[in-house]
Amino acid sequence: MSSPATAVLDATRAPASLSRSVSNTLKGSAGNLVEWYDVYVYSVFATYFEAKFFRPGDKNATLLIWAIFAVTFLMRPIGAWWFGRFADRYGRRLALTVSITLMAACSFAIAITPSVDSIGAAAPTILLLARLVQGFATGGEYGTSATYMSEAAIRGHRGFLSSFHYVTLVGGHVLAQALLLAMLLGLQTHQIADWGWRVAFGIGGLGALVVWWVRRTMDESLTSEAIARARAGGARASGSLRELFVHQWRPLLLCFLITAGGTVAFYTYSVNGPKIIQGMFAGGDAITGTRINLAALTLLMLLQPLGGWLSDRVGRKSLLVFFGVGGVLYTWVLLLWLPMQTNATVAFATLALGFVILTGYTSINAVVKAELFPTHVRALGVGLGYALANSAFGGTAPLLYQASLRSGHVPGFVVYVTGIIAVSLVVYVFFLRNKAETWLDRDERPAQQASVAHP
Repeated sequence: MSSPATAVLDATRAPASLSRSVSNTLKGSAGNLVEWYDVYVYSVFATYFEAKFFRPGDKNATLLIWAIFAVTFLMRPIGAWWFGRFADRYGRRLALTVSITLMAACSFAIAITPSVDSIGAAAPTILLLARLVQGFATGGEYGTSATYMSEAAIRGHRGFLSSFHYVTLVGGHVLAQALLLAMLLGLQTHQIADWGWRVAFGIGGLGALVVWWVRRTMDESLTSEAIARARAGGARASGSLRELFVHQWRPLLLCFLITAGGTVAFYTYSVNGPKIIQGMFAGGDAITGTRINLAALTLLMLLQPLGGWLSDRVGRKSLLVFFGVGGVLYTWVLLLWLPMQTNATVAFATLALGFVILTGYTSINAVVKAELFPTHVRALGVGLGYALANSAFGGTAPLLYQASLRSGHVPGFVVYVTGIIAVSLVVYVFFLRNKAETWLDRDERPAQQASVAHP
């Protein structure tokens, strides 16, 4: 619970109307789309630019590429702390504008970096540094955008509207896969490896600049009074780690545990799953594998609003339990049975069913976490709780899977993923309540009353 000294700051702007709420949701999610495209363009095109940053004779090149992917997740808790504190004190809109600027700069930097043949070890060093900064920005983007979109959503539609957080998150992956498919249809493989991947990163940078302009016009979800007090220094608990760890440690721990199973499943299913299919249809049939992945990821994207809408009717807990049970039972199928398949339809159906299960978590995880915290530490709490779990279990999943493939211990990786999902399932069943009043409900009441008193 918040202390009396900070309770006055727990005020967000009540959405003026459903149409205004939708408008702000679209503007907030547009940036999320571009930021996550920049994240996933790396994993989708990794096979093609690997030789540009590590010499072809390096037998560890593939592991090093995925190690860079994993290590950038270490920056997410730092980004979540910095941007969460910034957003709780200076507003969500400004924090989101800064994060998209950093993503644009780094995407352009990767796009123009010379190859290892030209500048030697400086090439992978630049790649690592750019990805570390992007990890920092992504850590801030998740918590702040999840908070903003949950606050901007109108009561009774929060699950549906906030689900667009993951519509755009998955949409970034869909765009990256669609771009790869277009290149495979129009270019030779060596052309993609020579310069096509650079175009892919450059598109991400240009998209980020467009979103930077769009985000300037979206409404701020915090009240001007709350921001003014925070800027004046009278709200020392606003965005404070001390406030979070002393007074809000229970929801922070809950946020971490809710995320743990969801994030390890998300990266296992949405990154490792498509990589398995990409490997199954490698060589002359690469287009088939890319089409399967694009179709499955598009399905995952389209399922998000359905999951969010359903949670508004049956409650968030029901969907999380569905995901937890499904994840515990299905992970072995995805990782052990899918690689043995040769039929494209069976491969698509196997991955698609995994994505249906995953939707129980992805469609509502943003609003579930935002509902745990009061306004003055919401961006910090959501961002840090997510980033810590994401760094520990999510970003490492592709690397650990690659290592398990090399060592022949994939069943051990399956046990690892299943165990983490099982821990989160226990939390969903015993520590969450269905359709109970949340902090977002409490915060909206005084804001609505104030709008009536001062039309």
